Amino acid sequence: MSDKITSKEEIRQELKEIQLEFLNSIKDIDAKKRNELKQELMMAFKGVSLQNEENAKRAAELIIVNLELKFLNEEKAKRAAELVIANIELVFQNNEKSKRAAELIIAHKELVFQNEEKKKRAVELVKAKEKAEQSDLLKSAFLANMSHEIRTPMNGILGFADLLREPKLTGEKQQEYIGIIKKSGERMLNIINDIINISKIESGSMELNIQESNINKQIEFIHTFFKPQIKEKGMRFSIKSTLSGKEALIKSDCEKIYSILTNLVKNAIKYSVKGTIELGYVLRTQSASSELEFYVKDSGIGIPQEKQAAIFERFIQADIRDKRALEGAGLGLSISKAYVEMLGGKIWVESEERKGSTFYFTIPYRTQPLENPFTKKGILLENVENNRDPKVFNLKILIAEDDTISSMLISAIVKEYSMMIFEAKTGIEAVDMCRKHPDIDLILMDIQMPMLNGHEATRQIRQFNKDVIIIAQTAFALSGDKEKIMDDGCNEYISKPIKKRELLNLIQKYFDKYNESEKLRPKNQLDSSVKIHF
Repeated sequence: MSDKITSKEEIRQELKEIQLEFLNSIKDIDAKKRNELKQELMMAFKGVSLQNEENAKRAAELIIVNLELKFLNEEKAKRAAELVIANIELVFQNNEKSKRAAELIIAHKELVFQNEEKKKRAVELVKAKEKAEQSDLLKSAFLANMSHEIRTPMNGILGFADLLREPKLTGEKQQEYIGIIKKSGERMLNIINDIINISKIESGSMELNIQESNINKQIEFIHTFFKPQIKEKGMRFSIKSTLSGKEALIKSDCEKIYSILTNLVKNAIKYSVKGTIELGYVLRTQSASSELEFYVKDSGIGIPQEKQAAIFERFIQADIRDKRALEGAGLGLSISKAYVEMLGGKIWVESEERKGSTFYFTIPYRTQPLENPFTKKGILLENVENNRDPKVFNLKILIAEDDTISSMLISAIVKEYSMMIFEAKTGIEAVDMCRKHPDIDLILMDIQMPMLNGHEATRQIRQFNKDVIIIAQTAFALSGDKEKIMDDGCNEYISKPIKKRELLNLIQKYFDKYNESEKLRPKNQLDSSVKIHF
């Protein structure tokens, strides 16, 4: 390449001169040829727009051919080619620099992006730290409150149990103290159930138990249950139902609906001192679907606007720092929210301070009759209402229970309806007792026993006795436990602590068929049951 080429500007100037000479040379050529040659030369001069070096060099070669053959001498043609090629080479050098500059720009952008990501991450870490601190605060407040909640009913149980020992205690006082002990025990059980339920929700092990239920009966049962307590506070309790007959039969998890409504009514009672509490529901029909909208309205203290979203979170009451906080572990609303979402609905509150609150929640409205109102999942809420005693007596009952106090309680409950009570402390004893006494009518099987647990004991008994009624009694509450119990061969299960009415309802369910049989004997002919220990 010529030594005269010293700079890009010089090349451009020389190219411009050759271009003018070329244009003057072809002015007499016809327009078509002139345009073709002009376009070829312009391509060479504008090498910067070409896609690659080979194409640019090829364009230069075409210029050389045309110039040599038609217009310019060989020397000038070669010079033009050299200038074109030099221009192209400079362009490519500049392209390399541009490429490097682009790489630097990209690298800079990447660094900027990384810095932005670091800043974003830092903000997220700060938020996570604040959330963790808030969570720790809430949990600390919850644990402190729970400690108080447990100690308070324990104080009532142990304190009044001691007072019952006083020799000069009147019958009226005895009944009063017994009532306090029972109420304190129920309060403690509610706390334990809330803790178990929230742990199941957080672990994802909570499941739905879909069955048919009469929603009006549930509303009426809750009204009957809470009315005395509300009346005692000088308040009124009203209910409103909009569906009747078969329309009130819905297919849903009635136990969870009952739990949600109970939690909301308890809150209304807790935070109200006068006025009326109203419980009800309405049917909302849309084009594609329908839903039931439940509500619990009170005239209580109300909830500040800024607190209304937070009350559905874990461990939160209206104010966790309130030293006058009312009883409760602060889990009821968060459990209710989780249940509502599991059922496919939503929950919210409308409230104004010192004017009361109205809690709403929705569930899909589905009606689909079940073949049997009793499912293998257990007893329906409607049966809990049934207060009539079983009309069955002379039953041979095996109580398989390793805890002495629990065994004594069950024995006391079923004694009136039994002819003979067998007791076993282990699963092995229970299996052996059933082999020796194949005419046993009912087995109350504890699931967690030494040597052989209730699961295995039930499976072994079912190998040689398919007909005996087995009711599992269990303190287990985790997902899958109840299903496993039923799969083992149990007819039913009852949760501890065992309530007399629930157990008697189950006995009635399975043994009322003996009303007209030889199993039935009037109560006054039943002196006492015989208890047999293994």
